[in-house]
Amino acid sequence: MPTQYTAALIGCGRMGATIDDEVRDRPNSFLWIPYSHAAGYAACDRTDLIAVSDVDGDKAEQIRQRYEARAGYTDFREMIDREKPDIVSIATRPATHAEMTIYAAEHGVKGIYCEKPLCCSPAEADAMVETCERNGVAFNYGTQRRYMPMYQKIREMAHQGDLGELECVIGHCGVGAAQWGHTHTTDMLQFLAGDASAEYVQGSINAADEDWEGDRLNTDPGITHAYFHFDNGVHAYIVAGSGFEFEVSGKKGKLRSQDNGTYAQWRQITEPWHMLEETPFPNIEHISGTIGGIQDIVTALDTGRDTTGNIHLARRSQDMVFGVIESHRAGGARVALPLINRNLYVGRRDW
Repeated sequence: MPTQYTAALIGCGRMGATIDDEVRDRPNSFLWIPYSHAAGYAACDRTDLIAVSDVDGDKAEQIRQRYEARAGYTDFREMIDREKPDIVSIATRPATHAEMTIYAAEHGVKGIYCEKPLCCSPAEADAMVETCERNGVAFNYGTQRRYMPMYQKIREMAHQGDLGELECVIGHCGVGAAQWGHTHTTDMLQFLAGDASAEYVQGSINAADEDWEGDRLNTDPGITHAYFHFDNGVHAYIVAGSGFEFEVSGKKGKLRSQDNGTYAQWRQITEPWHMLEETPFPNIEHISGTIGGIQDIVTALDTGRDTTGNIHLARRSQDMVFGVIESHRAGGARVALPLINRNLYVGRRDW
């Protein structure tokens, strides 16, 4: 009989437990639900949500009852020490992610599912990588599109030759916020580029001089544009056009997610005039990214293989965000990745 894995949740707020209520009536809710971490564990037949924690005790109790967990806590350390869960979800504000990941990894947790942004500094990311690696923890990053079949199919087609030689990946994702939103963008650019490593970045943000305090940026700035060069030769861009859509372009055609992943468009170059002609995109089953991320951790624990959104990939995509910010501070200059300045800190004061 397959192993049943116990899970515990840190953070009973929006992504931890309640976002499903917000999106339930949207026309494209089928893409996302179950959306919250708690709802994902409840829907996965291989996981049992046994405990929740939140600094607000009333909120912890409310979510404990809603998802029928056996215990609620206000201290995540006490929860991990007493309940000894196999998997821990971290769905708190960004400034706490590194501390919680490190504590969980050092206290017997086998798998961690951590919301984005990963952390607030490259130094924190390095400490998270070192601790997870040393303790053999299966880590997945909360960038849900990576675990959704449609995006996985786009990547597969792009890298099996359906577009010819791959040239670029474009995130049509708006200015947004670097940490809150574009951690999704950089992860998807990396994913669609075949999880290649970004070698350098150039970009700009909309922070003011007074937002800086030494190496600390006390805001979550919008990214007005960014260019990344990957080590496999693929170019990648963040552009200000809104929509949260991703385009993969090759010498023989283009693939693009439409309407935030509701469907995908495939256009092939035809002869003799090199016109782009729309071709039916394969029918793809829709699975929520939260379910996909949890199931991927379960499979990793079952088999010993690495996770799809592992801690190394998470650090690299997070470094891409930090690199845009460092490039802006250098007047738009090209900045090498991994970022040399590991002490850069990006986070609002209320995080």
